[in-house]
Amino acid sequence: MKWFKNIYILILIIFGVWMIFFDTNSLLNHNDVNQEKNKLEDEKEYYKKEIIKDKQAIKRLTSEDGLETFAREKYYMKKENEDIYIIEYADSSKTNNNE
Repeated sequence: MKWFKNIYILILIIFGVWMIFFDTNSLLNHNDVNQEKNKLEDEKEYYKKEIIKDKQAIKRLTSEDGLETFAREKYYMKKENEDIYIIEYADSSKTNNNE
């Protein structure tokens, strides 16, 4: 208990507690900022991958065959005098509730 009587030790302890908990640049704030930074870096990587996928999709859609394939698959478009048959498999429809 002798070190509690030393004024320098008390000031050092008070300063340490202040810097850890109460200061605007406290360790708690640094921890929150680091977590936010990591989250934003993860989002950045996700969006970089999405940009690459989108660029590949744009490259496919710029060709005439790619655009036609996209229109046929997504919007069920067809040429004149052409019939389109949509085939649904049993496992792609709703499941039976007879269990």
